[in-house]
Amino acid sequence: MDIQSSIIGDSNPMDNLEKQLICPICLEMFTKPVVILPCQHNLCRKCANDIFQAGNPYWQSRTSSISGGRFRCPSCRHEVILDRHGVYGLQRNLLVENIIDVYKQDYSSRPLKKGKHPMCKEHEDEKINIYCMTCGIPTCSMCKVFGAHKDCEVAPLQNVYQGQKTELSGCISMLIAGNDRVQTIVSQLEESCKAIEENSQKKKEAVQRTFEILSEILEEKKHDLLQSITREQEDKTGFVQSLVQQYREQLETSSRLVEKAIQAMDETVVAAFLMNAKQLIKTILDASKGSQLEKTEPGFENMDYFTLDVDHIIADLKTIDFGTGEEDDEEEEVNEDDNDTEDRESMEGRTEGQL
Repeated sequence: MDIQSSIIGDSNPMDNLEKQLICPICLEMFTKPVVILPCQHNLCRKCANDIFQAGNPYWQSRTSSISGGRFRCPSCRHEVILDRHGVYGLQRNLLVENIIDVYKQDYSSRPLKKGKHPMCKEHEDEKINIYCMTCGIPTCSMCKVFGAHKDCEVAPLQNVYQGQKTELSGCISMLIAGNDRVQTIVSQLEESCKAIEENSQKKKEAVQRTFEILSEILEEKKHDLLQSITREQEDKTGFVQSLVQQYREQLETSSRLVEKAIQAMDETVVAAFLMNAKQLIKTILDASKGSQLEKTEPGFENMDYFTLDVDHIIADLKTIDFGTGEEDDEEEEVNEDDNDTEDRESMEGRTEGQL
């Protein structure tokens, strides 16, 4: 904390200096010894130790076996890792302690400012100088003697002041320690969120890879099945085309014989007709007998035997889901039972051998 730079240029440097010498924990002027944190904020060592012990309950003293702990600055929330000495290992700010001494000397020599002491609302000329313990409010002596608090129990302001200051300081320490614990929980939850995101991403990538493998298998299987259909198509088509070629050749031969027979029928010379008719008739009869070519069987063009039965596969695919891990547990239990059985049999065998 740069006290010098914060008070330069102020209209009343001593008043501003007083604000800079207030401990952020007890809200009073620093009590020596004053320790300085790495973040350059100052604290009463007693206040710092109260917070440190509240946030580190297992650290009891400088002679404890616990090796230090964490301390969070109440001003800027900067976290410091302390060694086994705790706050006693922090450096003292001798400059601030000297400034406090100088300020107290100057303050004791200054006259008291008027108008700062609160006055009683019922008795305007009376200062509030006592505390009503029964009603829990500060009041004046006149209220105790003649006013509403004459039957109440009262105590000096200074006694109550010190008690409530101590209580408030303890509350502040408790709140700061609670905030540290909450901050630790928040950090753990944030780490948990980060781990959930990372694990979810890994599982998403695993599912993506699995379905890519399934897709590759299906694509490969589809290619093989289509190739099978293509080969069957080529075989059947080739066979039918060969039959078509044979029937076309037979048709050409028959057409030539018809043309030749028609020409023979036009022959007017009987002798010439008879010389060729017998051989022509024999040729036509032979051609007719040899015209019994191979034919396709009924349903030859049918390809229904290439129908896929995938209903059970589709049903299995629809049941794809994440495993519960119960099967692994059952396998482990079975293995443990087997091991127990083997151990008992081995023990019985050793016992029989001894007998």
